[in-house]
Amino acid sequence: MKPIELAEISNIADYEIERRTLRPRMMALKDRRRIRVGEHLTFLFENRETVRYQIQEMMRIERIVDLAAIRHEVETYNELIPPPGGLAACLLIEYASAEERDAKLRELLGIEEHVFIAVAGQPPSKAVFDARQIASDRVSAVQYIRFELTAEQRAGWRDGVRMVVDHPGYPAETVLTAEQIAELAGDF
Repeated sequence: MKPIELAEISNIADYEIERRTLRPRMMALKDRRRIRVGEHLTFLFENRETVRYQIQEMMRIERIVDLAAIRHEVETYNELIPPPGGLAACLLIEYASAEERDAKLRELLGIEEHVFIAVAGQPPSKAVFDARQIASDRVSAVQYIRFELTAEQRAGWRDGVRMVVDHPGYPAETVLTAEQIAELAGDF
């Protein structure tokens, strides 16, 4: 998938006008790309549209108008663009209270070894976590991950897909719906 280019980013004033119609469309797109695994993990699969939207929203929220700062946002968020033939997601680890979240983020150490996509009839693909987010004392509540899919996995994608977490402190899995499978297939 092609990275976002600086020329694709609207200035804040133009974006405010565009946002009126873009925001509802983007919320619907994100809903189709959001996959819950168990009660506390949400995978939000990214593509060019979601990444461009995030850049524009960051510019809007932080009132970023400096060209160098905008360029930095584009470069940073481009890391969320899926790799060729693969998928990319933000993994959100969500607990209601700060106390529970703090305890669970410590319990989930090592989760980077326990997240997979399993395509029917194929060996699963382990998630590749951003090493900059791995700490020795606790997990970050937001993780950027990628899945590299083989040609066989892509060919068999529509036969069934599961998101699997086999961490001893959080065993869970979710079977993707036909709609989710179709939505994510557009990324490769």
